[in-house]
Amino acid sequence: MADRERAREHEREPEATEGLTRRRALQVLAAGAAGAAAFSSAACRDEAEPGATGSENPADPAGFSGATSGGNPRAAGTPTDPDLVSPVVWWNLVLTEDELATLAALCDVIIPEDEHSPGAAALGAHGFIDEWVSAPYDGNRDDLTLVRGGLVWLDIESAERFGGRFTELTLEQKHAICDDICWVGNAAPEYRVAARFFDRVRDLTSTAFWTTAEGMADLGFVGNRPMPRFDGPPPEVLQRLGLA
Repeated sequence: MADRERAREHEREPEATEGLTRRRALQVLAAGAAGAAAFSSAACRDEAEPGATGSENPADPAGFSGATSGGNPRAAGTPTDPDLVSPVVWWNLVLTEDELATLAALCDVIIPEDEHSPGAAALGAHGFIDEWVSAPYDGNRDDLTLVRGGLVWLDIESAERFGGRFTELTLEQKHAICDDICWVGNAAPEYRVAARFFDRVRDLTSTAFWTTAEGMADLGFVGNRPMPRFDGPPPEVLQRLGLA
């Protein structure tokens, strides 16, 4: 409780952490949650690798018409005839190493390792999210705003409550923060915007995790497997449906 009360005392305007205050992080989150893609394109350019802005042609935002920057290879297919067997990401990834480290830690809180499967980060969920938010499309850019602002908020909240970055906290301390933002409907007013960030990351983490072979095995999914023949639905299923 003492940590929580101390954190609330900092609501006025704490010292900036890495150039962004807690209040500013909340503003960023609010902009992303509202679907405003205009937040700090300059900040994204500063933190991204050179050339990460993609094509300068507004009709060709992903640079499909020419060689991509940053050394990304050309895919064998085209936008209208893609290579679905060996797809290539056409855009540069923009999240920094620090952002990816925080994101990986959050992914593992959302889907931790257990006796059935590895944790989400071990299966590359944070890399999937990086690819998603780096895509040069309006909805993905909105998610970049939301995720980037949320990661900053997460580190500032961690520092205020427990004196360290999110990656440095114990699992119990990480849960203490995430419990406050894990459900938008139950979040206190001061955490509702951060809860929208958590909700989006949870959706993307789940998508990444349960589309891997390990994630599908964890679900017990048995589709997408070749069969030498198909004998039709089992008789007991047909009987239950009144078709036999």
